[in-house]
Amino acid sequence: MSAHALTHPLLNGAAHGFLGRRGGVSTGDLAGLNVSYSEDDPALTSENRALAVEAVLPGARLQTCYQIHSADVVTVSEPWADADRPRADALVTDRPGVVLGVLTADCAPVLFLDAQAGVIGAAHAGWKGAFTGVTDATLDAMQALGAARANIAAVVGPCIAQKSYEVDAGFETRFLEQAPENERFFRAGSEGHAWFDLEGYVASRLRDAGVGKVGMLGEDTYAQEARFYSFRRATHRKEPGYGRQISLIGLRPA
Repeated sequence: MSAHALTHPLLNGAAHGFLGRRGGVSTGDLAGLNVSYSEDDPALTSENRALAVEAVLPGARLQTCYQIHSADVVTVSEPWADADRPRADALVTDRPGVVLGVLTADCAPVLFLDAQAGVIGAAHAGWKGAFTGVTDATLDAMQALGAARANIAAVVGPCIAQKSYEVDAGFETRFLEQAPENERFFRAGSEGHAWFDLEGYVASRLRDAGVGKVGMLGEDTYAQEARFYSFRRATHRKEPGYGRQISLIGLRPA
């Protein structure tokens, strides 16, 4: 059984893939390529993670973090054991043979590449992380390794789409207070509610930060049950678990 990875031409200078739920060994509500240890048999999760790495950069060492919806970034210089993974929401490295991974289930995964400098990054951008600047912090960490923002390509992977993401008035007010022009990421919904464009907001933050090339996959995790895990969909259905997918990027060894 092989995992299925979506790719984007802006990241062709690195091994990468945005994976969904297809091709894994988990069963039941989590059927497919679930990569979260918190809801599944650890043996199945480990096998799914190995399948994901095999689909993107065979033989690479997978590095993930314990995600906390923050703007914190870790630079991977020496690999750590999975049990010792740091609390953060983004990773960067210039080390070949290491594959960076972020887990999502409606939040936006963002993969970064400066092919000229040989520096990569991966960020988990839920609304909290995106709002507080996880993508900006990732760019800063890449620059510290020699990357240049004008040379960086960044791609926003599968996440919940605006048509599926209804929020309350307090949520919208928070973004409008940050910047009035954020109004363009909201569409009026039912009374006291609006529909939020997470993907567009994250892409805009990247462009405003000086990223040279920005791409979006335009894949709605909520609406595509056969392809992606979704926290909001599982919550609406009162399902006991929701699973996670993984997005990966790695530098190929010379």
